[in-house]
Amino acid sequence: MTKHAQSVHEAAATWQGGLTDGTGSITGSTSGKLKDLQLTWDARSGADNSLTTPEELLAAAHAACFAMALAHELQGRKAEPQKLDVTAHVGFDPKVGGGFQVSFSNLSVKGQVSGISQEAFQEAVDQAAQGCPISQALMGNVEINGVAELV
Repeated sequence: MTKHAQSVHEAAATWQGGLTDGTGSITGSTSGKLKDLQLTWDARSGADNSLTTPEELLAAAHAACFAMALAHELQGRKAEPQKLDVTAHVGFDPKVGGGFQVSFSNLSVKGQVSGISQEAFQEAVDQAAQGCPISQALMGNVEINGVAELV
C-alpha cells in the first residue's frame, strides 16, 4: 500500500555480497546530493571510519531536524537564535539476544540566543528533542537526550 504525504523524499542504495564481506553504496537521492557514498560492515561496526554508515546518515538527519525544531521552539518563546550548532551522536550496539540496534541519539547544542536563561534554553532543547519529526520517528526505540549550552 502506497502512502501519500505532502512532501516525499527518497534515497536508494545497493549492496553486493554478504554482510561482512560485501560492499554497498548510496546510489541516489531526491536532491541528488547523496550519491556514491560507499558502505561496508567494517565502517558500520566501527573498524573503518573512512566510509559513511546508516547511523551517520541518521545522525545528520537528526541534527538537522532538531536544529529546525529548536529554532521553532525558541521563536515561540520570543528568543530567536542567532546561531545553533548541533551535533548528534548515534549509538549502534549489539542487541541482547543477537543482532544490532540503534540505541541512542544524544543531541548536543551550542546556541547563541539573546534574552534567554540557560535553564529556559535547556527546557527549549528538551521540548525540541521530543518534538522534531526525526525524534518522533525514533521514540520508543531509541533513547534521545539533549544537552544545551549557551555561548
